[in-house]
Amino acid sequence: MKTIEELKKILHRLNGRGYKAYKDLEGTYKFPWFCLAIDHVQGDPFASPSRFTIIIPIERTKIPSHFYSNKNRGIALRDFLTRMFSQAAQKFSKPCGSGCSGRIEIQSCSQVILERNSVVLKDKKLEVRFSVGLPAYGRQILGQKAEKIICEYLPLIAQKSLLYENLPQAMLEKYIFSYEDQEILRKKLAERQLVSFIPNGAILPRKSGIEDKPLLTAIPFQSPPQLQVSFNLPYRGEITGMGIPKGISLIVGGGFHGKSTLLKAIAEGIYNHIPEDGREYVVTVADAVKIKAEEGRRIAKVNISPFITNLPLGQNTKAFCTENASGSTSQAANIMEAIEIGTTLLLVDEDTSATNFMVRDKRMQELVKKDKEPITPFLDRIKELYTRLGISTILVMGGCGDYLDVADYVIMMEDYKPVWVTERAKKIAAQYQTGRKAEKNTPFNLPTPRIPCDGLSAKRRGKKKIATMGLKNLIFGKTTINLSANEHLKEIGQTIYIGHSIDYISERLLNKSLSLKEAIAEIEKNIENHGLDILLPYRNGILARARGQEIAFAINRLRTLKIS
Repeated sequence: MKTIEELKKILHRLNGRGYKAYKDLEGTYKFPWFCLAIDHVQGDPFASPSRFTIIIPIERTKIPSHFYSNKNRGIALRDFLTRMFSQAAQKFSKPCGSGCSGRIEIQSCSQVILERNSVVLKDKKLEVRFSVGLPAYGRQILGQKAEKIICEYLPLIAQKSLLYENLPQAMLEKYIFSYEDQEILRKKLAERQLVSFIPNGAILPRKSGIEDKPLLTAIPFQSPPQLQVSFNLPYRGEITGMGIPKGISLIVGGGFHGKSTLLKAIAEGIYNHIPEDGREYVVTVADAVKIKAEEGRRIAKVNISPFITNLPLGQNTKAFCTENASGSTSQAANIMEAIEIGTTLLLVDEDTSATNFMVRDKRMQELVKKDKEPITPFLDRIKELYTRLGISTILVMGGCGDYLDVADYVIMMEDYKPVWVTERAKKIAAQYQTGRKAEKNTPFNLPTPRIPCDGLSAKRRGKKKIATMGLKNLIFGKTTINLSANEHLKEIGQTIYIGHSIDYISERLLNKSLSLKEAIAEIEKNIENHGLDILLPYRNGILARARGQEIAFAINRLRTLKIS
């Protein structure tokens, strides 16, 4: 291990030389109170920034040990330190030359708290992984500026963001215990036979479609009395709000009254949110999946026969394949894939669904007879999904009253406030009979597990290529996976995590003939035991954990996927 003085001498020697000479910096250096590892140096000022790691004994930070005494607290602490490091780095991250010269960055964070590998706690040491754009003029090394960044700025950033005495201590405590409370609350849902909980006072609307912070002028959420429940949590104490029971729940109401906003918040409830987000303590069962139509997607041997049979030209719907799905076949496949990987709650919005998949009314049944219609509408399967398979549904519906016949609970949004209208809805359903006939003719059975056998390689021209173009496009080998229909993804770190998870399956699990569900379960077990770093061949803090549902979502849209 070299000293900081040796580091400065190297920088003085490199000043003015060609950029590739920066490679001489790679190694570990001892600073007064931490070690700095320069893991990888970029070969060009316009390439991805260089990878750095600060390593510090956790005792040196003086962070109280009870803040990382269990897995959940450790996740929240590491997420918090990532955010603090990012805030501190922003003050010093300034362009100072060509390309990305002068940039100091760590993994960016959203409004949710995630398990990350940007800050790792192992062997009683914190590892803080970040990137630095080593400065250059053109492709000529700016050694003095590099010395200022590495030897002056980085110690200041570490001091402000990693030492307990300099952290906002009350915020840190609230952050950690809020996360732990939300985890406990989510587990308590099953005890009350609930699938989701929205606390009174929650702020559900967001500032805009591109800004996920709370809309401060929004009307705070208030549960209708009929659905109001309370929980006691270790840190928060008593919390009261709306509990949505298992079964079939409709969210109805006029346009622009908050139906989709409520459903979106419920979908977001699979995550724990940061304090002051407005949606902290909005929790939903962890395996919930948002379902929508997705025209144009690829489908690889999915059994969609519970919804679609007798297609023209004799297409096999028990192992349905297409390169260009319709709205109805895509929505059917999305449901069957969610069931295959494991879900107990489907979230559906009428606005993003295929109309002919959702319902066929009496008049259309008379005009187009069942023997000429291959689709069994979701309306005729939704009850069976719950009674036979235990899968609940929360459905936003504004234009089709047929679903009142199958709903267990009906919530109306009026002026952004939920109102209990179940009894009224059932009376209306009884008074105004639709006259339509249920069209299912076979039981709804669980889909046959599919076994991936090929097409999961991340290699392109002999080298692995895993990268992103924004949040919803994953460059994987020779293809790009379109994730735009997945509303559960929050951060690019999750997209990168998904790519490396697919590569892990390809390299280590594909030869075991595991089903898709079994392969993903194997990844998650290994990550639980060994951490996110098992997915990477080198130290790099770019991963944020996504659910197995999101990994499966990506694999199912991989156009090279082959199923045995």
